Amino acid sequence: MEILLIELKKDGETPLYEQIYEQIRIDISGGKLPVGMKLPSKRKLGEFLDVSQTTIELAYGQLIAEGFISSIPRKGFYVQAIEELAYVQHVQITDKVEIQKQNTYTLDFSTGHIDTNSFPFTQWRKYAKEVIDESSKELLLLGDSHGDIELRQEISRYLYYSRGVDCSPEQIIVGSGTEQLMPLVIRILGAKATYAIENPGYPLTHHVFYHNNREAIPIPVDVEGIDVQSLQRSEATVAYVTPSHQFPTGTVLSAARRTALLNWASSDDEHFIIEDDYDSEFRYTGRPIPALQGMDKGDSVIYLSTFSKSLMPSLRIAYMVLPNVLLNRYKNAFIHYSSTVPRLDQHILARFMADGHFSRHLNRMRKIYKRKLQTLTEALKPFSPSVSFSGDEAGMHIIITVHTNQSEEALIEIAQKAGIRLNSLNSYSTGLVSKEPSFLIGFGGLSVDSIEKAIDRLMEVWNIKKCS
Repeated sequence: MEILLIELKKDGETPLYEQIYEQIRIDISGGKLPVGMKLPSKRKLGEFLDVSQTTIELAYGQLIAEGFISSIPRKGFYVQAIEELAYVQHVQITDKVEIQKQNTYTLDFSTGHIDTNSFPFTQWRKYAKEVIDESSKELLLLGDSHGDIELRQEISRYLYYSRGVDCSPEQIIVGSGTEQLMPLVIRILGAKATYAIENPGYPLTHHVFYHNNREAIPIPVDVEGIDVQSLQRSEATVAYVTPSHQFPTGTVLSAARRTALLNWASSDDEHFIIEDDYDSEFRYTGRPIPALQGMDKGDSVIYLSTFSKSLMPSLRIAYMVLPNVLLNRYKNAFIHYSSTVPRLDQHILARFMADGHFSRHLNRMRKIYKRKLQTLTEALKPFSPSVSFSGDEAGMHIIITVHTNQSEEALIEIAQKAGIRLNSLNSYSTGLVSKEPSFLIGFGGLSVDSIEKAIDRLMEVWNIKKCS
């Protein structure tokens, strides 16, 4: 064939090669160009259409890639049989899935935010440059499935000196978030395990139990933490707890209940405690609360923690410390698994920790968050007795309770209409745990200078006046 009748819109938005490709593809699919027919050469078709040979080459190249034509050296281009091509005609979609727009807030009291302005960018950039270098090309390959030993050694040292966790690097498994590690824990504990969860408690972990078809029994939390007597009366074999700073109430598990909880775990070989130590670094009064794992003599505590609060949520590095009795189970179950955390990120963090920058960063952030907490509590005091607060000894949020005739739902709606985001305490519970409207006030992402104005604004929309 000497020519192809192709109509080109040279002033259109679609590139010329795409127009040529599309018309030839349609003609082949419709049978207008029969199988085996020879197409014009790139030079002849380019001259006929008054376009460059490069344009024709791009069009032919796409047709070859999709199997519509073939190229035979020194002979030319030929139409291919397309009976077996999985060609799908464009179909107009009538039922479109509507993408929900995320609400934009002028004021956000979310508990997951950190102080991004205080991140040690200079030091982090230094280690990133050192690691992302040709001399580290082996890091482009898969590493240890438990996480690279350099990072696990640093985590082990850090946990021993800061949290009293006694473990070897071999017991540490590095993963991309608590929600990624928890299903692994659930699998090695077996299908017969029944879980006790704090009520109220961390919702994401509760969803993990649900999605993995595991029974979860809510156990009430009071001023001393999880009610161990209720746990003992239940049929639970595994207790998921946040003892150092209970989420969301902020309660610290009392010494008596720590002992009772460990005794419960040691009473049966299949009893285990999952200790989620999610933000233990940030305690502002008294001595740090030691981890349950360090007190455990029965090898029954699975320790979980993350760098989300201490460094940044987007880093997606968490870790767990498995008791030795579960380590072989884990190795046998996940022998073919690879680590879900990029090795480059692991080594940046390992060097950051090894040179002491992580400890210095934590010390600095404790002072910053302590000042924010003090500013927050001082901003709330003038609204007493209409508003009270609790859980102010640790962490990056507190609980406020509003003593009003208005419902919790009404206060949430009023705040949202004013562009204010906050969550209620009852939204983290199974059933009603607070009769009066109570809310989590996260201060991690707020600047010190903005906190008082933020509280004044919240109280203004709720029509709560300062006491005279």
